[in-house]
Amino acid sequence: MPSEYAKSLGARLRSIRQQQGLSLQGVEEKSNGRWKAVVVGSYERGDRAVTVSRLAELADFYRVPVSELLPDGSGVRHEPTSKIVLDLERLYDEASEDLAYVARYARAIQQQRGDYNGRVLSIRADDLRALAIVYDASPSGLIERLNEHGVLVADPRAFFAS
Repeated sequence: MPSEYAKSLGARLRSIRQQQGLSLQGVEEKSNGRWKAVVVGSYERGDRAVTVSRLAELADFYRVPVSELLPDGSGVRHEPTSKIVLDLERLYDEASEDLAYVARYARAIQQQRGDYNGRVLSIRADDLRALAIVYDASPSGLIERLNEHGVLVADPRAFFAS
């Protein structure tokens, strides 16, 4: 009888495969027989133990990080983040090449939203995660960098108070 961990691992494997629109037979065909449908199916049911090296090979085949194949709580997960608010005047006046992508992204968000108040811009958590990827940093690491440059707004209401 499969352990709870084996079942959870199998469920993640199945989820990734299905997200890619592959049947078990499709995995076998796409891998030119390297991954047999019966073997992948037994991993997904938790009936067969998968070695770390085979799991890494399967992750490579699916083109996902190994951590994404591991059940919740076992792999590295995205940091929870909330939105941040940027001081646009400081961001756009900042001569630092370090913030060029943030400024470019902020302008694109302004254009997309039609938001030209010119003073502040909220960056949603998903936008922050995308920007962090560009900077090869975690969201909290990017927040720290923005804070060091003085472009984060702690209390956006203060900008609009009389």
